Amino acid sequence: MLALQLIAAVLIDRWLGEPSRWHPLVGFGRCAGWLEGRFNRGERRRLKGLLLVLLLVLPPVLLIAVLVQIPVVGELIAVLVLWFSLGQESLKRHIQPIVRALLRGDRDEARRLTSWICSRDAAELEVERTAVESVLENGSDAVFGAIFWFCIAGAPGALAFRLINTLDAMWGYRSERFVHFGWAAARLDDLVGLVPARLTALSYALCGHARRAWRCWRRQAPLHDSPNAGPVMAAGAGALGIQLGGPTCYRGRWVDKPVLGEGPAAQPRDLSRALRLVDAALGLWIFSIALLVLLGGTL
Repeated sequence: MLALQLIAAVLIDRWLGEPSRWHPLVGFGRCAGWLEGRFNRGERRRLKGLLLVLLLVLPPVLLIAVLVQIPVVGELIAVLVLWFSLGQESLKRHIQPIVRALLRGDRDEARRLTSWICSRDAAELEVERTAVESVLENGSDAVFGAIFWFCIAGAPGALAFRLINTLDAMWGYRSERFVHFGWAAARLDDLVGLVPARLTALSYALCGHARRAWRCWRRQAPLHDSPNAGPVMAAGAGALGIQLGGPTCYRGRWVDKPVLGEGPAAQPRDLSRALRLVDAALGLWIFSIALLVLLGGTL
């Protein structure tokens, strides 16, 4: 049943993408933003941030844990929760307009579109590099992390991962505003993403140039300030044979990030290559999970 639920959720995401209206994560994000505006002030911001993470994540996860116990209906709810937690098709729909803008030479439009999927300053970002990095990292966050936790803890696990990841995307910055308030969201996101990020890096390596990906992962990932993004992007860049990383501007502040990968700088065609790498890795995950379930059922 787990394998069938996974395949069903992936197919729904492929056919429909994210819901255009009434997406649960949109409402969740608005609620989180309102609470942050009310409580991210004064003293004990780290404690406030921790309590709000628990307040926002635990109730919906516990509710889903109860609902999935309902016969038949619970199995359908599990599929829907995983669908809501996946973001592969949404990622494609954000990247493909950037590719089209680059191919017709409209770099201003490509830069504007790219700024929607990252937290970097639009005027300073390098479109191709930034977009490829977003594809590789979101493959881990919006696809494989949710699938991993669905396999480990069912629909509640996938939902918990996605909600934590959403809070990290909103609050997990080292700016003056969020360095204390967003600490819990960032650390919890690092924890729940630890294993799936490394499995994602391994998948990228197996679906691309494996030897180069492994070499970049081993040598370059420890230099990155993120324990999870480092392996994912180093292995992904190595698998694609391109160079990512380097100086990056976040909200007016330049950060000297390590160079990741080997080869030339990212080109417009590399955006599509990165999407195909995520697709190939997803196929590998589905095959591997189905095989493990089949072998487990015959033992």
